[in-house]
Amino acid sequence: MHKYSVLYLFIFLLFPFFLNGQSELYSIEKTRFSKNNYHEFSPVYFWDGLVFTTNLQRGLFNYSSGESGGLMNIYIADTIGTLGKKKARFFSKYLNTRVNDGPITFSSNRDTVYFTRNRLVEGKVDELSSPWNKLGIYSAELVLGKWTNIREFRYNSEWYNLTTPCLSPDSKRLYFASDMPDGYGGSDLYYCEWKNGYWDTPVNMGPVINSEGNETYPFVNSSGEFFFSSDGHGGMGGKDIFYTIYSGNKWLEPVPLDPPINSPSEDFGFICDTLFNSGYFSSDRDKSIDVYYFKTNFPQVFFPNYQREDNYCYTLMDSGFIKIDTTRLELNWNIGELTPPKGSKINHCFPGPGDYNLRLEVIDKKTGKLFFKKAEFNIGIDEIKLANINAPDILVKGTEFEFSADPSNFMGYTILDYAWDFGDSTRVFGDTVIHSYADPGEYDINLFLVLQSEVTGKKSRTSVTKKIRIVNNQIEKEYFSSEAETRDINYKLLVDSPNTRISKVFSARDKLSDESAFTIQLLSSQEQLRRSNQAFRTLPDKYILKERFDPQQQLYTYTVELQNSLMALYPSFNEIQNLGFRTAEAKLIRLTNPAEIELFALHKRFDPSTDSYFDSNNRLTTDAYIMMDQIVNFMVKYPNANLEVSVHTDNTGSASSNLAKSRQQARVLTDYLITRGVSRNRITDWGYGETKPVASNIGEENRKKNRRIEFTLL
Repeated sequence: MHKYSVLYLFIFLLFPFFLNGQSELYSIEKTRFSKNNYHEFSPVYFWDGLVFTTNLQRGLFNYSSGESGGLMNIYIADTIGTLGKKKARFFSKYLNTRVNDGPITFSSNRDTVYFTRNRLVEGKVDELSSPWNKLGIYSAELVLGKWTNIREFRYNSEWYNLTTPCLSPDSKRLYFASDMPDGYGGSDLYYCEWKNGYWDTPVNMGPVINSEGNETYPFVNSSGEFFFSSDGHGGMGGKDIFYTIYSGNKWLEPVPLDPPINSPSEDFGFICDTLFNSGYFSSDRDKSIDVYYFKTNFPQVFFPNYQREDNYCYTLMDSGFIKIDTTRLELNWNIGELTPPKGSKINHCFPGPGDYNLRLEVIDKKTGKLFFKKAEFNIGIDEIKLANINAPDILVKGTEFEFSADPSNFMGYTILDYAWDFGDSTRVFGDTVIHSYADPGEYDINLFLVLQSEVTGKKSRTSVTKKIRIVNNQIEKEYFSSEAETRDINYKLLVDSPNTRISKVFSARDKLSDESAFTIQLLSSQEQLRRSNQAFRTLPDKYILKERFDPQQQLYTYTVELQNSLMALYPSFNEIQNLGFRTAEAKLIRLTNPAEIELFALHKRFDPSTDSYFDSNNRLTTDAYIMMDQIVNFMVKYPNANLEVSVHTDNTGSASSNLAKSRQQARVLTDYLITRGVSRNRITDWGYGETKPVASNIGEENRKKNRRIEFTLL
């Protein structure tokens, strides 16, 4: 940044002043080195100088972009004063050819350049001046004060032009213009990424940037703001200079710069500093193409960020990854309130900043008992730290009011200065200002902030917009105020909010794997309990009790059932609750016994329905033999494993006939295992009939789930 830019920033930061009479956001002046008889354009910063392209040395060839005529060369001017020295000189004889050279762009450390020139630089005049002598991009390196190692860009072509290169501030992306085929118009903007030591395939910047017209002269400053010239996006006429940023994985719709930077003439080749306080651009508004210096009198509004309500209201959603039957169960968001909100998606307002515990629970609708805990999170909510316009939503015209930027607050940044645009042509600097509106209506108040990082010292700018209504009198104010009270609250997603800290305590979804299963935990104890313990006196024999020990917590847990899905536990959970196990709860556990893991995998692989394994005469089908042979292999692999073979039915028919049928089928399965060499002492067969459903018996699909075979490791 040259010294006049520094001086302007100093004034901007330390001496707030009113701009009510200032009609233009920018002031411009032609640079001293620009000449009426020649063309100068496309300036770029180079240390304390300004490098640009000019036809000071006229020749036989026309510059293909159409901006100017004559032979183009690269020159440099020392930027002493805001407008630079009157005279300029050749930038480097090593980059000078018989044809067109420039525009140019520099790497961040100024030791590499990319520039435009004709592909043919030697030969006969008619060959060099031919329209087939296309423009391409070339690079050079600074070695011992000389620009050398000139290389051709790998995507140059004899069929189309590549021009106006621009390196990103980190030098990892190269922007350029080209009329290569399959674009959106005459000349489109492209970029290449630097990957693995070379420039990757060109990417068209898409229809938001490119139009049916011509887009050229890309420039990106160190704040990531992107500028380019176009005659296809509307504007004041000819080429205009446009501004955009990349936000939310897309380029925002380009906005033209306000006059006097843009004009009915050709305006292009724009550059600026980090804060957009000053810069240069090219224009043919005065006899020839010249380079103009500009300074920003007041920030231009590009993409208003409407002020977020200073609330702590969020939308909370369940992923739905573990499905539940909502006719019998409901989701409960336990946030410590007397009546927790319910549903798969809720809107909730926390009382303010603080630390909160959130549990997403599955509740039995009939009993109100906890069935399963899906997730638990600790949530820390910080005070909202954003640009803030402290002003009422409604004011009476003619009433003076103190507008404040308090409590604008950015963690890790110091606010250097504040600028206000009240939307009625009044602009002012300062953190707290007084203003009144003369006419009723709706106005957008824009607050601009200059920030400085407390770590790097780097300066940046941001802005916020607040909509305000101006009314004629107090009666109108009271009417609109009551209307505003009923407006919708702005809820945001908790995970997307920058002022929240979320730490996961537990997530059932994260624990789901091939080695996990759903079970019902009856109770836990620090002491080991036998099956004969009084705690299990009401537990029917049909439930196989399993003991698990957690060495970290030194805790024994006692469970029954093992299922692939959560809902398959619900009928047993209901029964067990009614048997007096009030603290029983469905759990997702990780299986650790290799035999148990493999047996559970067999359950998942084969259809458990008895429809697939028994014919109408209760004889085994071909599918049954395939499955049972896998069980035989399992028993051979794990010689110490004991197995319960159980069969279940739906409730079609009488309970006694269903019980008898299930017992008969269980014996058939057991007999087959014995014939294949499995010891009878290792097998227990049970027929449970309809007593242990895993689904309601409403509908054939649910009844089929209940007609099943289960193998349980004892």
